Amino acid sequence: MFKKNFSLIKFNSFKLEVKCKLFFQANNLEEIVKLSKSKEFKKENYFILGEGSNILFTKNYNGVIIKNNIIGKEIIKENKTKYLVKIGAGENWHKFVQWTINKKMYGLENLSLIPGSVGAAPIQNIGAYGVEVKKYIKEVHAVNLKTGKQKIFNNEECEFSYRNSIFKKKLKNKYIITNVIFNLNKNFKIHDKYQGVKHEIQKLKNKKITSNDISKIIIKIRNYKLPNPEKIGNCGSFFKNPIVSEKDLKYILMKNKNAIYYKEKENKYKISAGWLIENCGFKKIKINNVSVYEKHALVIVNLGTKSGKDIENFYHKIQKEVFKRYQVKLIPEVNII
Repeated sequence: MFKKNFSLIKFNSFKLEVKCKLFFQANNLEEIVKLSKSKEFKKENYFILGEGSNILFTKNYNGVIIKNNIIGKEIIKENKTKYLVKIGAGENWHKFVQWTINKKMYGLENLSLIPGSVGAAPIQNIGAYGVEVKKYIKEVHAVNLKTGKQKIFNNEECEFSYRNSIFKKKLKNKYIITNVIFNLNKNFKIHDKYQGVKHEIQKLKNKKITSNDISKIIIKIRNYKLPNPEKIGNCGSFFKNPIVSEKDLKYILMKNKNAIYYKEKENKYKISAGWLIENCGFKKIKINNVSVYEKHALVIVNLGTKSGKDIENFYHKIQKEVFKRYQVKLIPEVNII
């Protein structure tokens, strides 16, 4: 059942040489229920792992790493305007998005090429280029790892917010997601709120834009801005874009009138974390083979360190400098273990 003293170098996109005490691969619901009742499991700490694209291991893990391998894609219902699909939590996110496009199911195009698994999507409430996954999730099916009991969370019960959910807060590491039910559209609608997407659409001139076109545009933008984790160790965007008050925004603009920000709602503004980091000079800084990506300062890259502590120290330095200059606290998107 368990693999002991297991190397996680292939299971974390920072490519860190860490190990876990015990490793368990969950291939189906029955195996998860069996695991929850195991005496050996009940004695250990545990952490649920998807594809390792949103995690920083700062040391070896003294407990059980549960690798979610549950797969499967199924259309379970449809009407004149919607498809309801059931997707295994262990499915690769990008491959799932491409599957929806090929099946003419619409809504997830702007979330193309986001690394990770389907099960991680609701935990993080992943979002990009004007779209958040919460809009398309109907239900999340999960198992309580203490009791082995199954539970279905509807959209409201997931308590989605910006890069957050109940699975990342109150229920963190208490439930393992088995399947996600998505509500997808039969009618295609372009989401071009993001200026870069709008610019690429304009290049296509009078062409009738399809969901595949949008996906290709997103892939092009992401490949330009973000490093391939297969070549350079990274977890994509390391920090959330902070949301500040109008008073805080005025202070930032007083420091630098060129600050990049977007109005969220009344008296709330989203500041570009990448801009804050770059303007603190971090594109010119490399410490212990850790740096930020040359094209996007929001991405911390591993240029050769074997220790997660080096990356931890580097991101703390970023937090300290950004707060010192702009009085803004940067909060990691990445799970720190």
